[in-house]
Amino acid sequence: MIEQTKDLVKEVVIVGGGSAGWLTAGVLAAEYLVGNHELNITLVESPDVPTVGVGEGTWPTMRATLKRMGISEYDFIRECDASFKQGSRFIGWRHDSASGRKDEYFHPFTAPAGFDRFDPSQQWQKIRDKISFADAFCPQAEISRHDLAPKLSSTPEYSFALNYGYHLDAGKFAEFLRRHCTEKLGVTHRQDRIVAVESDSNDYVSALKLESGARIHGDLFIDCSGSASLLLGKYYGIELMEQRSILFNDSALAVQVPYLDPESPIASCTHSTAQGAGWIWDIGLPTRRGVGYTYSSAHADEAQAEHALRQYIAPALNGQSVASLEIRKIRFNPGFRRKFWHKNCVAVGMAAGFIEPLEASALVLVEQSAKFLAEQLPPTRSVMKVVENQFNNKMHHHWLRIIDFLKLHYVLSERNETTYWCDHRASSSVPETLQQTLATWKCRSPWRDCVGYADELFPAASYQYILYGMGFESCSLPWGLRRPTEPDAKKTFFENQNNRERLLRTLPSNRQLINKIRDVAVNAAL
Repeated sequence: MIEQTKDLVKEVVIVGGGSAGWLTAGVLAAEYLVGNHELNITLVESPDVPTVGVGEGTWPTMRATLKRMGISEYDFIRECDASFKQGSRFIGWRHDSASGRKDEYFHPFTAPAGFDRFDPSQQWQKIRDKISFADAFCPQAEISRHDLAPKLSSTPEYSFALNYGYHLDAGKFAEFLRRHCTEKLGVTHRQDRIVAVESDSNDYVSALKLESGARIHGDLFIDCSGSASLLLGKYYGIELMEQRSILFNDSALAVQVPYLDPESPIASCTHSTAQGAGWIWDIGLPTRRGVGYTYSSAHADEAQAEHALRQYIAPALNGQSVASLEIRKIRFNPGFRRKFWHKNCVAVGMAAGFIEPLEASALVLVEQSAKFLAEQLPPTRSVMKVVENQFNNKMHHHWLRIIDFLKLHYVLSERNETTYWCDHRASSSVPETLQQTLATWKCRSPWRDCVGYADELFPAASYQYILYGMGFESCSLPWGLRRPTEPDAKKTFFENQNNRERLLRTLPSNRQLINKIRDVAVNAAL
């Protein structure tokens, strides 16, 4: 029993809205406010700070997060202009564009068939020249090529035939979450500017002074103020550990591309197309495409990047003027904070750090942080230090794993036409942990031994999809439980092929399923 009630954590204050702020508020509120716990959650945000929303993609974990908050999946899809994402399609990452060799590979969200029983890459090595790794043991790559949905219209919300996340409109998503949090979960919303931070004798934040003259007192403050990092960065001075020497991209140009035909197919995966100084993302939403070029300003200037982006967009407009499209320019400093939790302040989202939007790691880190806070929220200040250390250790691990995983996409490339790609393979830019891991994977492929945390962001299957999609070779071990028998491997291979053909026949397109979901809402309103 907690005796010192003055030490209780009863007031949680979230600084900043957007996806990070409202996701954190929603996950916490669903855990504590709905259960009638004595906890108050207040979110304060400036009325004139726009949502950045780079990438607009999620991991499959978002399904559990939304469900945890009590959100209807179909309401979310309708109101956030969302679509189904089944993974990523990497185009031109392996070979130079001038080589004439067209290449692509997939990173699906569904694990290879048989992955829980054996390492499928062992038998695939024998047929690698005949079929890609993703196609050999997973139907999702072919499903994505046909822009199909991951489930039937009769499948319940959040259930699936193939694992999936979402593409979404970040601005609409933040507004949708705000309404849900304030109207259904009891979160207090204040729109005001923070003009000063007040602290107690122990240098714990005690209150925020607002432009209106009001003060918001709190016991725990969650910094979701974006790259400004008002509390952790500016007030406490926790420095950003730059990662520009490893992952070079520090700029992005983003544009919304309309469909010429409102019934155009909606892509089932993020398209990531390699360029001379970075890569272009292409995300299909029901009403438009979100397209952007993330690049290194040390390897290309803004004019060069904009020219490449407009060239990429031009074919989709079928001769219409590309110049009329408004391009938004974004600058970011790739890196993460030395600490993520300091005293009674926790940074979530871009306030904690940001790396290029490859593999949509930004929102999944927000989910991880919010989930940790909901499950490990310190009941008193006296135990806060213990939780702080746990959070910092876990998030530091996640950031290092993300950096290694993203760098993996670059170091395996054979592109040589620009210094950008050559510099990515220079040993001085490759973390020692990744160099050591790659040396290990030449002898044995990543499988069960690849996982560090139970909730690891990138499971072993993800590493296999990237490695073998990019042409990496691992030795086939003649021993151990990881090696399947040839009959078992062949059986799994043919079962996957049959499953793929069945899904191709039965699954609706992304567009058809989303139209069906929208029609249900229209009919219900009549």
